[in-house]
Amino acid sequence: MSQIALQNVSKLWDSTAAVDGVSFETDPGSFLVLLGPSGCGKSTTLRLIAGLEQVSSGRIYIGGEDVTDLAPAKRRIAMVFQSYALFPHLTVSENILFGLRVRKTPASERSRRLDHVASLLGLGALLGRKPSQLSGGQQQRVALGRAIIAETPVCLMDEPLSNLDAQLRAEMRREIRALQQKLGVTMVYVTHDQSEAMSMADKVILMREGKVEQAAVPDRLYAQPATVFAARFIGTPPMNIITLEVAGGTTIIANSEAPILPTPIDALLLGIRPEDVIIAEKGISARVINIEYLGADTVVTCVVGSQFVTARVAGKAALTPGESIHLVLPPEKLHFFDAANGRRRDEVSAIATPDTTNFVQKVLV
Repeated sequence: MSQIALQNVSKLWDSTAAVDGVSFETDPGSFLVLLGPSGCGKSTTLRLIAGLEQVSSGRIYIGGEDVTDLAPAKRRIAMVFQSYALFPHLTVSENILFGLRVRKTPASERSRRLDHVASLLGLGALLGRKPSQLSGGQQQRVALGRAIIAETPVCLMDEPLSNLDAQLRAEMRREIRALQQKLGVTMVYVTHDQSEAMSMADKVILMREGKVEQAAVPDRLYAQPATVFAARFIGTPPMNIITLEVAGGTTIIANSEAPILPTPIDALLLGIRPEDVIIAEKGISARVINIEYLGADTVVTCVVGSQFVTARVAGKAALTPGESIHLVLPPEKLHFFDAANGRRRDEVSAIATPDTTNFVQKVLV
């Protein structure tokens, strides 16, 4: 098992920073996910770790060794690409064994490792087939097998499931996570899919415009987003971000009479998860503008003043567009962010709980 550490790593293309001062560490044998939208620098960061791109500045360490200037072949890593990169004219077994043959691994050792990998991945019956005779999921397993058979302490994966359908992606992410835990390898996995990140990772590095937006375990990333970007990127539907304003010595939802804080605080945004918004008989007045029935639950989009608020309720909601309803925003579920820089403001949350409950109830009665 090997720890991976990046220290202030940057990659410039002319004057544009694809990766800008990125620093993080993985624990040996852990599953790290680089998450973010297209163009955020996550794949470039992975390629820098692999040595497929050269850093413009900063250092990269694998297992305590500075590998910044080492060739990819000397970094003791395996990699799974988005395109699988299988040789169409070779059989499954030949594709899996290709790297070992290049490194002139003895035939007996190749045979032992192939048997082990085929058993792990359920490929025993497919070893004689060509890639064109395999399904997408089977091709993905072959690509995994080619990486695993190298028996390196580090495995890098660049959006390996993006070519699969939704059901197969769910199955494969469970298999990849179980395989990583069984083998004990350090894995760095790139994805833009928050479901993959939240369900697989020991730690998530959320990236934006070449920088680390937040680094945290999945539950902390969801429960305590550090920025508005993190709050909106994680969660389906995304967190409500509501503009607040000061009126009459209190803080309210913009262009409404809905009270939020008993004290005036300027330049503030309110965040609340849709599942934490409660539709009740009394509360903040709102008007329904859209309803999405999803089977297990219903997503209800409302407007309060000039702000949209989404609620997710269990089952089918008996509501219609244009209907007037009331919302309750539990104080302990509120998140506050600075409107200027988007950063989390926990000192405001301390004001909101427990004082807000009595204040809001008193104003709304």
